[in-house]
Amino acid sequence: MQQLTKALFICGIVVAGVLSSPPIALALGLALALALGNPFPQFTQRWSKILLQLSVVGLGFGMNLGEVLRAGRSGFLYTVIGITFAVVCGLLLGRIFAVRQTPAVLISVGTAICGGSAIAAVGPVLDANEDDMAVSLGTIFILNAVALFIFPAIGHAFALTQKQFGLWAALAIHDTSSVVGAAAKYGSLALAIATTVKLTRALWIIPVAFATALFNQRKTNIPIPWFIAFFVLAAVVRSYSPVAAKPMFDGLLVAAKIGLAVTLFLIGSALSRDAVKNVGVRPLAQGIVLWATVAVASMWLVRSGLIG
Repeated sequence: MQQLTKALFICGIVVAGVLSSPPIALALGLALALALGNPFPQFTQRWSKILLQLSVVGLGFGMNLGEVLRAGRSGFLYTVIGITFAVVCGLLLGRIFAVRQTPAVLISVGTAICGGSAIAAVGPVLDANEDDMAVSLGTIFILNAVALFIFPAIGHAFALTQKQFGLWAALAIHDTSSVVGAAAKYGSLALAIATTVKLTRALWIIPVAFATALFNQRKTNIPIPWFIAFFVLAAVVRSYSPVAAKPMFDGLLVAAKIGLAVTLFLIGSALSRDAVKNVGVRPLAQGIVLWATVAVASMWLVRSGLIG
């Protein structure tokens, strides 16, 4: 059975790369993990993060520097407001649902900034134990997977333009992987805007983690997301290179999209049955209500033209 699981895992990577469809790739990974388990947990944990960062940098070769700078400038204000709103609402909901303080904070920060990456940065600052981390990551991961499937459909149902959808996805979906996956399914402009605004949002990992450390009177090493700088550098190279180089950049963009699909397969395959069991009703309720609140509020702001 173990050999069969390993063979299916390898086939899943190949299929995900060939199809380059983020929802299908994630679904394949989830199906394998929940049905048979992950035969390569250490490989998955290490390479899903590395491949995601490389894929995001590769997506920069498909973007115009002007679009990146415009989205980054406007995205800064949106993220400040959105992160503050999400954290405050999350902490209030944590109290309402009687969720223990540490997972309540982690779920709030994960929803507000960038899902698992924010939880991984803030968890050690709070002295979170394995159960706290598993509950928080499990909650965020489940909702993140749902978002990848339903957001494009909701966007089409409300007739959002690509610009509107890119903003909405960047502000309302947890992890970078699902933001990029959902936006890629919606369109190239949506992908450019969503990736840029989301990466602006991800930068807040650093000040939020430092603020948490100071509040808890602890010193800690905060991981700095250097790949964001390389994403911007890739956009600079693409924007100022001669037209003759366009085929090369198009090839890098295709490779990045394949890498993203494989990343989502790896992320899906990392969800264990134990993680699902560890997500209790109260943390999941907090996560769902907080996510729905953020999604509805940001949708209203985007459609009303208050942001955009």
